[in-house]
Amino acid sequence: MISWIQITFQKHFRSIFAILLAVTIISFIMTIGATPGIGNGESRVASKKFYDLNLASADGQQELMGDAGVSALFQIGYGLDNDQLQPFALQRYASLYIANKLHIPAPTKTELADYIKTLRVFQNQDGEFDPVTYNRFRDSLKGNPRLSEATVSRVLSDDYRVDQIRKLMAGPGYVMPSDVAEQLTRAGTTWSIDVATIDYASFKPSINPTDAEIARYFSDNAFRYQIPPRFSGYSVDFPAANYLDKVKITTADLKAFYNENPARFTPPAAKPGSKAITIGFDAVKDQVEAAFRQDRARLLAQNAAADLTVFLYDNKATAAEIPALLKQRGDTTHPLTPFARNEACPEFPGNVDVTTEAFRLGPDRLYSDALATKTGATVIFWDKTIPSRQPLLAEVRDKVVADYVESQRHREFIDLGNRIKSALQARITQGMTFDAAVHALAQSDGVKIEAKTIPPFTLSQPPRDLDYSIFGTLQQLNKGQVSSMTVAGGKGTIVYAADKKLPVIATSNPMYDSIDSQLAMVAANGTAASVMNELVERQLGNTPMP
Repeated sequence: MISWIQITFQKHFRSIFAILLAVTIISFIMTIGATPGIGNGESRVASKKFYDLNLASADGQQELMGDAGVSALFQIGYGLDNDQLQPFALQRYASLYIANKLHIPAPTKTELADYIKTLRVFQNQDGEFDPVTYNRFRDSLKGNPRLSEATVSRVLSDDYRVDQIRKLMAGPGYVMPSDVAEQLTRAGTTWSIDVATIDYASFKPSINPTDAEIARYFSDNAFRYQIPPRFSGYSVDFPAANYLDKVKITTADLKAFYNENPARFTPPAAKPGSKAITIGFDAVKDQVEAAFRQDRARLLAQNAAADLTVFLYDNKATAAEIPALLKQRGDTTHPLTPFARNEACPEFPGNVDVTTEAFRLGPDRLYSDALATKTGATVIFWDKTIPSRQPLLAEVRDKVVADYVESQRHREFIDLGNRIKSALQARITQGMTFDAAVHALAQSDGVKIEAKTIPPFTLSQPPRDLDYSIFGTLQQLNKGQVSSMTVAGGKGTIVYAADKKLPVIATSNPMYDSIDSQLAMVAANGTAASVMNELVERQLGNTPMP
């Protein structure tokens, strides 16, 4: 049955296998977004079985997600957000369930040591195991209350068994000789190219739109100028400065605060002629005290803001009652300039939390939780939501004119690129060198164009400074051809293929076996990912496997 599954998936999902080096072991244990969700953490039903796990219970959720978070760090090299971690965790748990049913043993010490050397988190930039990084990680576990050596050992041992299931599901990989030939041609072709770069900033055509053109552009692009719904409300602020004198300080607190991050504090320079050198805490005590006082004052401000929300909640405050209750407490309100969901609140620039919380408010939720700010804390209150509307042209005319001019300029830049391409091709065909042709065109078109010759290279070993956008362009070129212009990063790029030498497509080519193995690995991992994803979907849908 496994062999049938491998061949079926491989033959019907060949597009997966064409991406060389883009899929690794992650494709097995993580197909982001492909797996049905398990909810937002709220228990909606009494029981939701996933193999022997109840996803509807808090314990089930913790068992599913807990070790998976640590595993993701080892497997991928960085943490995942909740939406990414969920499918990862489901496939990992399914793999472990199968491993238990098949009695896959835990790794020996040697097997585990060899497996650890393959993990991304312990590899250097060259993809090789770095013992220094590994030892540093082990040292960090000592006294770590959040991550123990026992947890790490259990996760790694389970991950090894998951990997055994992946290999079982994956098989050897199904690769056609034509796939290898295609990839070998792509990676092994030797290119000699010249590149012309056209500076967009230097292209300044004269564009003077008429009123009719502006009106038509505004009508055709009305959606771009629609004013979105805006939040209207006010805030009650709690500046940390108001709580500085309420902070209680002890030497023990200051030393503990300093020891948490001693690098944060810079000792003052020694006075000229002074032989006494003060180091450590004593040298920066004043800095530590100021930082500690400010830190604790912000915490007191946040507590005060939280007290306000509790007070309003306990009083079951309605929209009509809130102003009187705030006045009763002596709180001062500050009006907020209306802002849209995609804008920052002008009174709290750069504070994403304020914008996010503002658009969670409405008639059913009149005020936010306590929010940290640069100066302390705040609570924001909803007054109304200003509905979306379509502005008149007169209100946004300046922006419409600027957008029209820029769109026309970009269109004319594309036309310029097409003319330059045709002119380059003609002049090169007539025997002119690429540099000379580019120089002549720069003079006639009044734009800044630079020419550069790239020494011979292959895509498997490209020059470090080669623009990656050129890679896609090369796939469309034959020897002697000039490409169309691509536009990115404030410049247009045109490529001339001065020479193109195809590699030998045969098993005698040193790259053949390597590419064949890499494609087989991609194919195998794609198969394993597809099989495991179907198993997960069936479990979540309570559909038995045939």
